[in-house]
Formats: sequence, C-alpha cells, structure tokens
Amino acid sequence: MSDNEFESSLLENAVNQLSRLPGIGRKTALRLALHLLRQEMSVGLSLGQSIIDLCNGIRYCSICHNISETEICPVCSDPVRDHTMICVVETVKDVMSIERTGQYHGVYHVLGGVISPMDGIGPDALEISSLIERIDSDGPDEVILALGSTMEGETTSFYIYRQIGTRKVKITQLARGLSVGNELEYTDELTLGRSILNRTVFSDSFNR
Repeated sequence: MSDNEFESSLLENAVNQLSRLPGIGRKTALRLALHLLRQEMSVGLSLGQSIIDLCNGIRYCSICHNISETEICPVCSDPVRDHTMICVVETVKDVMSIERTGQYHGVYHVLGGVISPMDGIGPDALEISSLIERIDSDGPDEVILALGSTMEGETTSFYIYRQIGTRKVKITQLARGLSVGNELEYTDELTLGRSILNRTVFSDSFNR
C-alpha cells in the first residue's frame, strides 16, 4: 500500500481533520466523511459553514469566561440575574447543565478546568486569579463551588477556598447528592437541581 491510506487526498484530509475531534477515531471519521459524500452537497456545505460561523462568532465572556457571541455573555448582562451569587464551575458544559435545572438564578465563573498535576494543569492555567479579582471588585455575598466530586475537583475547591481567605463572602458547595467521582454533565437534572438548592457551607463540610 502507498504512504497515503486513501486514494483521494481530499478524503484523507477530511478524515484526518474529523479524527481530531474527541471520541472520533479514524474508522468513525471515515464513516462520517463517506456519509457526507452520499448526501446532497448542500448538507456538507451547511455543516462547513456552521463550523466557520462558530469559530468566527464565538468568544469568551470577559467577565465569567462562558461562551458568548458578545464581549459580555447574556447571563452577566442580565439585570434580572442575582449578581450577588457566583457559581464556580469547571467548564461551559457545566453552565449548561445547571441552567437546565432552572434552580439557579445567579451568575457564573468558568475556570476552564481543574487542578490536575498528573496532566500538568496548575492553578495558573485556570481562571482562578480572575475569580479572586472579581470577588474583590464585585463583592458578592456568596461563592458556590460547583465542581465535580472527583479528586481534582475537590483539590481545586479547597485551593479556591484557601485563596479567598478571610474575605467576607459565604463559600458553599453543592449538597452531597452527587456520587463521589461524578462530574456535573453526567448528573441528572433533578439530582443536580436539589444539590444546588441544598448546598452547604464549604468550611463546615471540610472540617467534618
């Protein structure tokens, strides 16, 4: 067989690009590429244009780091939301999960990950310093640490708790309806909603 896996360099390039997506191996990428070729040309062109629009149009909110089509996201710019409550989450997907519960009406702060020395991710790689600056400038009443109950999530929560220090802000975390090792995006809406409503003071839970 030649160095190229496929006879068509165009097909090979498409497979290479599709296989870069998470959870998509080369076999799946090939199946997707061939599926697109069997469709009307408009289907593939629409898909391509939507990705171009996504890359060109989406940015990160300058306040909370959630995805947005404007400099400030709709949540941060909404005067109806409770801006005295900041819910700290790992990823944008966690914001979506919490919003689906309909039980939280404050604002968010997206860290962009959790502390994970094994993966080379330290505090400086996350939006922790901007969170502290936001707390100092906005003076919220409560900071909710809504990170997954994994070892990395717990480590990150405790690090943030220590960074907040003696600042006069209530620090809470989700109630322990979430199983150890769970991440928010895999938690059903009812359980997650109850965990938000029944959140506990972080220092109390840590000292037990």
